[in-house]
Amino acid sequence: PEPPEGGWGWVVMLAAMWCNGAVFGIQNSCGVLFVSMLRLFGSSEDKQLVFKTAWVSSLSMGMVFFCSPIVSIFTDLFGCRKVAVIGAAVGLVGLLSSSFVSTIEPLYFTYGILFACGCSFAYQPSLVILGHYFKKRLGLVNGIVTAGSSLFTVSLPFLLRVLIDSVDLYNTLRVLCILMFVLFLAGFTYKPLVPDTKDKEGGKKGKFKLPPAKKICNFSVFKVPSYRIWAFGIPAALFGYFVPYVHLMNHVKDRFGDSVPEEVLLLCLGITSGVGRLIFGRVADYIPGAKKIYLQVASFFFIGLMSMMIPLCNVFGALVAVCLFMGLFDGCFICIMAPIAFELVGAQDVSQAIGFLLGLMSVPMTVGPPIAGLLRDKLGTYDVAFYLAGVPPLIGGAILCFIPWVHERQKLKERAKPVDGETTEKMLENESTLVLDTTEKPVKELDSGF
Repeated sequence: PEPPEGGWGWVVMLAAMWCNGAVFGIQNSCGVLFVSMLRLFGSSEDKQLVFKTAWVSSLSMGMVFFCSPIVSIFTDLFGCRKVAVIGAAVGLVGLLSSSFVSTIEPLYFTYGILFACGCSFAYQPSLVILGHYFKKRLGLVNGIVTAGSSLFTVSLPFLLRVLIDSVDLYNTLRVLCILMFVLFLAGFTYKPLVPDTKDKEGGKKGKFKLPPAKKICNFSVFKVPSYRIWAFGIPAALFGYFVPYVHLMNHVKDRFGDSVPEEVLLLCLGITSGVGRLIFGRVADYIPGAKKIYLQVASFFFIGLMSMMIPLCNVFGALVAVCLFMGLFDGCFICIMAPIAFELVGAQDVSQAIGFLLGLMSVPMTVGPPIAGLLRDKLGTYDVAFYLAGVPPLIGGAILCFIPWVHERQKLKERAKPVDGETTEKMLENESTLVLDTTEKPVKELDSGF
């Protein structure tokens, strides 16, 4: 059915906004948790402490995206509501169990895998369900929804710092479980407007029949050339994307000591990221077709440039300015992911298209921060890590520049096919009429002669 452009959709939008806030607010605030984990689990004798601790946050963010192809399949099979609710419940269990560990290694499973997988199953349906309720306003709504993570990213670092100083890391994780419980309740609002596979296949009796394998794993989206470039260009840009979120707090401590409030940097990232999502989400509604991709090209260019400038900032104020710009274009990159996916593959295949993309994004986002931590352990400074983190966004942005041209050529070919078919039919019709005319004329002449 045609999206209603509102109604219950506004409630769904608020629930999806909470989802983005709870999932990525916690993930983006990992810098504060990272410093606390270094103090709690570390020792001066461990020469690879930063490298090992970085794996917790990095694995968590990577798993959120790594599970996405599987989540898209489950979303197509069982619907957004069931997948989101079960995902939030799993995430709640993972986060709660993380508050009872005594060493860093169990956190790889409880926080890095279990909590993150739950977040992934809760997050992706929040993107898909919006397309059920909005079409004309999809860019704006995506901007508002993704701004949820900015609101949480702004407020959580300060809350986490107060909680960690007051009640330690373990009880802080238990307080964060409240966010996941609300997320569990929010999943029930995802009322589907399009029947899920169970309803389609089972009919009136509601018996579940597994659809064909081609419908479960829709790899046909990779036959679309423009999507193929997008799906490999964005991961290429993201090897350094998550490095500032994990290591920026520790970098500030190394360079400025305890004399500056490092949480202000996450505040700057969060505020301007939220502003960027609202502004560029609305701007995307006015940019036709695949040309929306140029917004992502610009965002990658500035994100890469700002990453390289972090080591050059010897004054805290300069670092604040860098984070303001980085947050603005981070918001631009994130808010137009779903609208671009709808443009490239259409509404029918968008769930798995987003799922495959997020799955491919997981590898660079997981690998980047531990490599940066390893460079810090070896070199004693983060400078080289931040310089290298800025290179992949520049390369990825250059790759994405080709998408609008490829997409236009693809559309021209698709338009040419039916035209050729119609022309052939018309030629056949003309030939048949000519044959009829030539056979009928002699008959008429004979009739008139007799």
